[in-house]
Amino acid sequence: MIDFLRRKRRERLAAGIPDGIPCMARHPAGAGRWRMGRVFAGPGGASWVPRRGEPVPLPGARATGVRAPSVKEGISINPGSRIVACTYETGAADETGAADGAGAAAGTIEIAVMPLDLRELLEAVPQAAGPDAAA
Repeated sequence: MIDFLRRKRRERLAAGIPDGIPCMARHPAGAGRWRMGRVFAGPGGASWVPRRGEPVPLPGARATGVRAPSVKEGISINPGSRIVACTYETGAADETGAADGAGAAAGTIEIAVMPLDLRELLEAVPQAAGPDAAA
């Protein structure tokens, strides 16, 4: 079975079909249910593409934290996975009416990946600078 999966992955890569990072995501963070999908990193930023439904672009996405799943979350997702909490710019106008990137509202998403895929996800969605990084 493992050989079959490896062969299929090589065939997809040879055909030019992007592989993406397999994950489960909860959008917005802390609400709703975990949905299967893939995170794709592109020149315009990362995006999460659920197995069913519309893709969610993640412009300016930053990882704000990495944690292990709770016992309750471990029932829905793999308990050996790691959850990356992210924020991104939604592009929506803020209360002043500005629709540019400076005043854009922030959206949230939690992405659960296996530990072997964590490094690749953090390359696609870099970690936010902490309060000490500004000094």
